[in-house]
Amino acid sequence: QAQLRQSGGGVMRAGGSLRLSCEAEASKFTFSSFSTSDVAWYRQAPGKQRELVAVITGGGSIDYAVSVKDRFTISRENAKKTQYLQMNSLKPEDTAVYYCYLRRSQGNEYWGQGTQVTVPS
Repeated sequence: QAQLRQSGGGVMRAGGSLRLSCEAEASKFTFSSFSTSDVAWYRQAPGKQRELVAVITGGGSIDYAVSVKDRFTISRENAKKTQYLQMNSLKPEDTAVYYCYLRRSQGNEYWGQGTQVTVPS
């Protein structure tokens, strides 16, 4: 039962840009419950473990993996219950399945369905 719906992704040349979106199901999340949740993006490359890419906490703190800092930007639009990942200067090593993630203040966790991002070398 999807509660986070992802969109975006695809194939992009090295140096290009893509934006991922992740919308929380309106019937499952109120404005308050979404805006106080931590939201994040993870990715998993073939044969590798899932890794954290970027996070915005409910308090507004932002952090990035070293490998994407200064290239990727995470943001959220609470009124739309949506989080975004803007990916610039893409590299072949960014190729992975990207997942959005949300953790409510009460601790419940949710994942998006995943979307493939491919940057050919």
